[in-house]
Amino acid sequence: MGQVEAVTEREIAADPENVFDALADYTGTRGKLLPEQFSEYEVREGGDGKGTLVHWKLQATSKRVRDCLLEVDEPTDGQLVEKDRNSSMVTTWVVTPAGEKRAKVTVTTTWQGAGGIGGFFERTFAPKGLGRIYDAILANLAAETEK
Repeated sequence: MGQVEAVTEREIAADPENVFDALADYTGTRGKLLPEQFSEYEVREGGDGKGTLVHWKLQATSKRVRDCLLEVDEPTDGQLVEKDRNSSMVTTWVVTPAGEKRAKVTVTTTWQGAGGIGGFFERTFAPKGLGRIYDAILANLAAETEK
């Protein structure tokens, strides 16, 4: 078993605080940002940042569906951490200033991958697939906040 990591970044032409607020708004904005790979989106507790419990299914490939139940924390300003109760997956969203009315958003997901040859393929291909999914979320976030 080895740790698998996927990292995606994007600069958004919007105030960093507004970008963060949109990401942390699980009852409103966040659900609208999700591409077709997500289904069964449901906020079960809270809904705004820390203390939120949110569920979704993520279909990363035609054969691989993860049932995710995520606890949200805000350990520092500009940071959201989503820990999956159903696996070792942890996703961290970091929003930092990137100039006048610009934000840099970095999303990092890590999990304990499989061992052996399956683990090799997971470490090789899963970060690329997840990167494409996060690119879509970040594009939707930009469209939502650059208005």
